[in-house]
Amino acid sequence: MLSRLFAPKVRVSAHCDLPCGVYDPAQARIEAESVKAVQEKYQANEDADFRTRAVVIKEQRAELAKHHISVLWSDYFKPPHFEKYPQLHQLVNDALKAASAAKGSNDPATGQKLLDLIAEIDKIFWETKKA
Repeated sequence: MLSRLFAPKVRVSAHCDLPCGVYDPAQARIEAESVKAVQEKYQANEDADFRTRAVVIKEQRAELAKHHISVLWSDYFKPPHFEKYPQLHQLVNDALKAASAAKGSNDPATGQKLLDLIAEIDKIFWETKKA
């Protein structure tokens, strides 16, 4: 009798861990934009101290981009998304690898590649939000 009294009256389900609106590829994009900007500033400056600080900041931002991409992959995207977008697993993997490459490089081209891959994830993300 107590179990019926305290049983939920309404059952709900969601495709993500929290109500929608908490996940957004923009977080990864902002960090990746910082990576590329730091890479460009690094290339334009010969000061050793400046370059050392730039590398530290770039590596931190790249790691944050990886974190945000991973959160989307593990917490937001669900099996129906992977069925509809079979390239999504590879795309996320490529973006994570690109973030690692940008973390280890001062070439702005690596930052741009990361931004391009995040843009592809962003496109799929917003298509899933419409569904």
